[in-house]
Amino acid sequence: MERTNSGTYTLEKQDRDRDSAFKHALHGKTAEQRASFLAMMGKDKAAQKEAVDEYFKHWDNKESADETEETRLARRDEYATLTRHYYNLATDLYEYGWSQSFHFCNFSIGEPFRQALARHEHYLALKMGIREGMRVLDVGCGVGGPAREIAKFSGANIVGLNNNDYQIERATRYAEKEGLASQLSYTKGDFMQMDFPDNSFDAVYAIEATVHAPSLEGIYSEIFRVLKPGGVFGVYEWLMTDAYDNSNPAHRTIRLGIEQGNGISNMEKVSVALDAMRTAGFSLEVNEDLADRPDNGLPWYWPLSGDLRFMQSVWDFPTLVRMTKIGRGMVHRFVGCLEMVGVAPKGTQKTADSLAKGADCLVAGGREKLFTPMYLMVGRKPEQAVSGNGA
Repeated sequence: MERTNSGTYTLEKQDRDRDSAFKHALHGKTAEQRASFLAMMGKDKAAQKEAVDEYFKHWDNKESADETEETRLARRDEYATLTRHYYNLATDLYEYGWSQSFHFCNFSIGEPFRQALARHEHYLALKMGIREGMRVLDVGCGVGGPAREIAKFSGANIVGLNNNDYQIERATRYAEKEGLASQLSYTKGDFMQMDFPDNSFDAVYAIEATVHAPSLEGIYSEIFRVLKPGGVFGVYEWLMTDAYDNSNPAHRTIRLGIEQGNGISNMEKVSVALDAMRTAGFSLEVNEDLADRPDNGLPWYWPLSGDLRFMQSVWDFPTLVRMTKIGRGMVHRFVGCLEMVGVAPKGTQKTADSLAKGADCLVAGGREKLFTPMYLMVGRKPEQAVSGNGA
């Protein structure tokens, strides 16, 4: 049992052989499939059912009005399994419906969707001072979209850490395809208990990934440990803002919908994240909610809203039309038909519906300023780091 200022949590026992065997059982060779929709159709039906059951046991028949601290603790205690199965189910849907960069961003007027995603990644690298020759850790790297972009932008050598074998396999293939295999590598592991020695990296970043941790203080302390003295940590964090009131039923419904639709065991408020950074030992250099900047051209959540009035380029249409209510409805019915005839594995429609519910709650949280997916924090490990709190 680990104890922090914000509560206790349990580290899950890692079993790489079990995870690898399940990846082979569920995904087979679909990681080699370039088309994510076809990869989605190629899953093993029995393994898919197991993943669906394991993930949704934390959410089925557990509405926000009935939520207790015990149900939240149960999710935190299985944080790694919950996140791993979420991405077993959602990765292909993410690639199909969004991109290979699993994150949000701000949008400037006239800026195409994928260009905005890349700019968001470049901005983090710039604020952190990532440059050529540095050894950098990407915590929760997904299928490697941001790592590839930052590697090309900065010239740094990047190690991607991920607890999902399927994503690692896809990320590795994408890096090879783009000629980045000598600059990028990927490793399996739980970011709450990394295998890296102390003082291993010049910089560490996390883009909307550490929200999956059972404790922000715990994950930030582990990142502090693997950073070299003087090293920098930058993060875009998912957080509930100070406007969030847990005693408000409507607020709780939004928060729980975001958590369920995005594989999150325990989302915190901004104040908790700032305290966690300082308690871990970081000297905080930057902290700002980029979602609330006065110079934002368009709201960060507009692609999820399905409001095509905000579309900045005709080339964005194929991606964004899938997020409209008509587009989601078509996917819902189409996937349901494929399940009925045995082409799509059972649970694909349920997963898609859960993502859609999460998207609606993200939009509601953004509009009401209850939630931000891009609270930027940049912290530095002192040159003479004091032992303790993960140092």
